[in-house]
Amino acid sequence: MSQKDTAIHLVAGGVAGTAGAVVTCPLEVVKTRLQSSKGVGVPPSQPPPSDSATHARKVCSKIPKHQVQQYARAGHARTINRMSLIQCIRHIVQTEGTKALFKGLGPNIVGVAPSRAIYFCTYSQAKAILNQHIAPDTPIVHLSAASAAGFVSCTMTNPIWFVKTRLQLDGQNMSALQCIKRIYHKTGIRGFYKGITASYMGISETVVHFVLYEGVKARLIAARSVDGVPNDQRSPRDFIEFMGAGAFSKTVASCIAYPHEVARTRLREEGDKYRKFWETLHTVWKEEGYRGVYRGLGTQLVRQIPNTAIMMSTYEAVVYLLTTHFNSSFYENT
Repeated sequence: MSQKDTAIHLVAGGVAGTAGAVVTCPLEVVKTRLQSSKGVGVPPSQPPPSDSATHARKVCSKIPKHQVQQYARAGHARTINRMSLIQCIRHIVQTEGTKALFKGLGPNIVGVAPSRAIYFCTYSQAKAILNQHIAPDTPIVHLSAASAAGFVSCTMTNPIWFVKTRLQLDGQNMSALQCIKRIYHKTGIRGFYKGITASYMGISETVVHFVLYEGVKARLIAARSVDGVPNDQRSPRDFIEFMGAGAFSKTVASCIAYPHEVARTRLREEGDKYRKFWETLHTVWKEEGYRGVYRGLGTQLVRQIPNTAIMMSTYEAVVYLLTTHFNSSFYENT
């Protein structure tokens, strides 16, 4: 792969990630609130009978940790009346204002472009190198390239996502700079890498996503080929199919690997209750049951489908436009 192709993938990855992040930011905020230890509804002082469960108080965030733990130990955690996605959005708007739905957007925009650019560039480079040494475009190639890309991207951008999560969990109007100073004052540089183990575990989601995506994409291209010869021309139908392939692959991957996201959010919260990845998952399971490790999955799926569809289709479109404009041979070599 030439330097020109590498630059194209850097630009395409950055544009694609930014577009998806901006459109789906409110859903990201809601998902993070639901994943946190404070993102549960508070039941009344005494457990309500089954016929009065609808009178339970609803909240979507900002519940003191000691109350959550007390209710969980008392066996009430599974009787809590949680908010729906729409109710949680309305609650945030009413209590914190519309701007609260876009908390963390600054770090998101700052981080998503380099993160996706690093990811897509590393993925493309790794795939090109692996194709030269083993059977090209096999599942093992896609899996290995996706793993390498996920590891590099997580390592280089974790501090940005840490700040973004803290801002989204914050109930006040704290700026990104104030958040950074606060984290550094309390925990130093190491504090910005809290939860990186969970991020590494999340590479499994990325691997499943890209292996499925490449497989579906290859079948779509093969179905459109003429006499077994791939057609290099791209039509609007191709990009719609790429959107569908991206949404399908990400949905499956999210369902399989979702618990790592809950653990990552808990690890990034303030306080010392959550320290290690597996210990965090065990604590959540013990206190909140299986629903705890999948809290916010519905919102995640609602967010990921448009986010991934926008990201993957934008990526493919930008790559195609730039390679066509600069007469690159990328599509001939992949």
